[in-house]
Amino acid sequence: MSRQILLITGDAGESFECLYASQRLREAGFAPRIAAPSRRRLHLVIHDFEPGWDTYIERPGYGAESDLTFAEASVHDFEAILVLGGRAPEYLRHDPRVLDLVRAFDAAGKWVFAICHGVQVLAAAGVIAGKQVTAYEHCRWEIEACGATYLTADQAVRDGRIVTGQTWQSHPEFYRHVFACLG
Repeated sequence: MSRQILLITGDAGESFECLYASQRLREAGFAPRIAAPSRRRLHLVIHDFEPGWDTYIERPGYGAESDLTFAEASVHDFEAILVLGGRAPEYLRHDPRVLDLVRAFDAAGKWVFAICHGVQVLAAAGVIAGKQVTAYEHCRWEIEACGATYLTADQAVRDGRIVTGQTWQSHPEFYRHVFACLG
């Protein structure tokens, strides 16, 4: 049986982060399973930068099928959890099922990965206090408000059993850490 990795996202999750994670993990012999609020095709988005804009823009992206709901996911079935970015973490950080999953992985000593805005969920779950993390630059306030140290110099950071990455542009550095952790 393949080693399972739980991917957390929902509508407005970052399309490239979701598809890259799923494909890259499968390529390496893992079984990624996408968990979302419900089982269905998710509406994912593309965040990019345009000249003249002060922040990123959002466009519809490729979709992805969720394999299970948050309520159906159990920490015992998975080796690690990966919280994807995009806009989905903005509302998923208020879902007690998601927060309970993140806390359960952390308490079980399993790997907790987050990229881009995914760190918002880790902050809301209370698992990064006292840790060094990175994320999309506009998540800095939340990171520091919950007692973590925000690092800008590295595209990806590992602190204990938590690995964080800045954005989809950090995939090479982030996944080097992820695969080193997963062995």
